[in-house]
Amino acid sequence: MLSATNIYIQYGDRILFNNINVVIGDRDKVGLVGRNGAGKSTLMKIFAGTVSPQQGNVSRPGASRIGYLHQDMMMPKGRTVLEETLTAFEEIKQIEVRLRAVERELTERTDYESEEYMKLLEELSFLNDHMHYVGADTMLAEAERILRGLGFQAEDFNRLTTEFSGGWQMRVELAKMLLREPEYLLLDEPTNHLDMESIIWLENFLKDYAGAVVLISHDKTFLDNITQRTIEIELGKLFDYKANYSKFVELRKERRALLQNTFENQQRLISQKERTIDRFRAKASKATMAQSMQKQLDKIERVELEEEDVDVMNIRFAPSPRAGTIVMEGKLISKNYGKTDVLQKIDFKIDRGERVAFVGQNGQGKTTLAKILVNAETASSGEVVPGHNVSIGYYAQNQAETMFPNATVLETMEQMSPPEMRTRLRNILGCFMFSGEDVDKRVSVLSGGERARLALACLLLRPFNLLVLDEPTNHLDMLSKEVLKKALMEYDGTLIIVSHDRDFLSGLTEKTMEFRDRQLFEYLGDVNYFLEKRQLENMREIDLQQQGKSAEIKIPNTNVVDENAKKQAQKKLTSVEKRIAELEKLIADAELQMADAAFYERPDANKQIDLYRNLQNELKDVMQEWEQAVELIG
Repeated sequence: MLSATNIYIQYGDRILFNNINVVIGDRDKVGLVGRNGAGKSTLMKIFAGTVSPQQGNVSRPGASRIGYLHQDMMMPKGRTVLEETLTAFEEIKQIEVRLRAVERELTERTDYESEEYMKLLEELSFLNDHMHYVGADTMLAEAERILRGLGFQAEDFNRLTTEFSGGWQMRVELAKMLLREPEYLLLDEPTNHLDMESIIWLENFLKDYAGAVVLISHDKTFLDNITQRTIEIELGKLFDYKANYSKFVELRKERRALLQNTFENQQRLISQKERTIDRFRAKASKATMAQSMQKQLDKIERVELEEEDVDVMNIRFAPSPRAGTIVMEGKLISKNYGKTDVLQKIDFKIDRGERVAFVGQNGQGKTTLAKILVNAETASSGEVVPGHNVSIGYYAQNQAETMFPNATVLETMEQMSPPEMRTRLRNILGCFMFSGEDVDKRVSVLSGGERARLALACLLLRPFNLLVLDEPTNHLDMLSKEVLKKALMEYDGTLIIVSHDRDFLSGLTEKTMEFRDRQLFEYLGDVNYFLEKRQLENMREIDLQQQGKSAEIKIPNTNVVDENAKKQAQKKLTSVEKRIAELEKLIADAELQMADAAFYERPDANKQIDLYRNLQNELKDVMQEWEQAVELIG
C-alpha cells in the first residue's frame, strides 16, 4: 500500500496540508476532489515523489511502480506515435537484446558438452519463457488496441508525435502508462483532452484495472463510474469517504449536518454549565464545587465546526433580444485544411430557442463548425445564413489565449464592455469571485480556472440571443460547473454547446448533433438519449464492428471469431453470473421477511419494499446483460 503520514506544507500564511494522513490500498479506486487550489495536484505530486513535504513522509513497497500523468509532460521528439508508445516495453526490449546475444553465442560455440554451453541453453529457455510471461508476443497488438481506444486511427501510428497537438501527445503518454501497468496509477485530469468516446473507453479500462488508481477529475460521471472512494481536500484537511462522487456529496451533507447539530448541542451544554459555575462562584459555600465543575468543563473535548469553502460564481444571463424563427442555417457547408476534409457538404438549421449539443470524436469538426457560425473561420464552400436580429455570444475553447496577458482583470472587462456597463464591472467581477486586489491581477498570472471565470464574466456584458460555447467547463471545478449549468438552464435564448462532459450536458440540451465521417447526424434528445440510441456505452465499438465486418469479407474462413471480444464477453459473463446469484439471494431474503405480517409494522417497511423493487429491477437488467454475453460467446 501507498501511505502518506503527517504531511505538512505551508506557503506563507496559508497552510495547504495540516499534518494529514492517507493510505491508498493496492486495488483502491480513489477520486481526489476539492476546490481549485485546494492542493489536489500537490498531493498527487507528493504521492509520485516529485514534491517533498516540509514535514511527514511517504512510503510504498520497494518493488512497486508508479505511473503519474500530469498536465505538463514533455514528449521526446523524433519518434512516431507507435514507436513512442512501444517505449513502454523497455524491459521486454532489454530481454530481447540479451536473447539475441545468447542465440548468437550459441550458434558460434562448438563446446556442446561444456558447463558454459549448458548454462547458455538454460538462460535461453528462461529468457524465452520470460518474454512470453511479460507479453512480448502481444506487445504490438496491445499497443495498437490502447492507441485505438484513446482515439488514434491506424494511419496515425506512423506519424511523428510532433505532428500532433499537446492534447494528442498527452494521449500517447497515457497509452504508455496504461501499457506499463504500474501498481499505482496517478491521473491528474486525464479526460481534459479526450473526446466522449475515448473517455468512455478509458472509463471501462480503469474499472477493471488490477492496480490502484487515484484520479483528479472534474467529470462527475467519470468519477462515479470508476471510483469507490472519495478523498476531499478542504482548508488543509482530508476527509475520506467510502463512496463514489455522487454518494460522497450526499454523505458530506449528512456529515456536516450531524456535526452542526453536535456542535450546537455541545454549545448549549457548555453555556448551561458556565452559567451554573458563575452562580456557584458567587457563593462562598459553593466555590469549591464551582472549581470542580470548571475542571470537568475544561476536560471536555470541544467539537470544532469546520470552515467550509463555499465561494461560487453568481451567473445570470441577461434576457435575450427577440430573434427570427430560424436563428442559423447552413447549406452545403464544406471545410478542408489542405488535403484534409473536416466537413463535407453538411446542411443544418437551428431554430429560435433550441438547445443543441455538438458531440463526436476530436478532429471531426465540432470546433470548426462553431468557429464558422461565429465568423471566426470561413467555410471552404457553402453558405451560413444567420437569422433576423441574431446577436452571438461566443466562448472559445482557447478563450484564455485570446486575452491580452499584460492586461489586468479589470482592464480586460473594460476592453469588452459597452459604455453603459462600465460602472457595473466591479460588481460583475465580484459575482465571479474577483474581489478587492484580484481585479488588478494580470491575465498572465491567472490560473486556468480564473481565466475561465473571467471569460464567462465577459459574456454577461451584453445581451445575446445565441450563445455558442466551446468546452466552457474545461477549467471549472464541480461547484462552478453546477452554477454555470443552472444559469444556462435559465437562459432564454438559443444555445449551442460543444462538450464531452456527459453530466454537464445531461438535461441541458434537447437536440444532439454528432460529428462523424465529415457529416452531421441529428438526435432529438439530450446526450443520454443519444448514447441510448447508439445502443453502445462505448461509441467507438461501432467503428470497430464496421472494421471487423470489412475484415471478414477479406478472410475466406467466415467462422473467424474476434477472440479478444470473446474473452471479454466470458469475463463479463462470470461477473454477471456472480451478481445474479447475489441478487437472487437478497430477493429471497427480502421475500422471507415480507412474508411475516409483523414486517409491515416496522418503521422501515416502506424503505425495505423500495429496496426490494430496486433489487428486482436490477436483476431484470443484469439478466439482459447475461443474455447478451451468452449470445456473443455463442
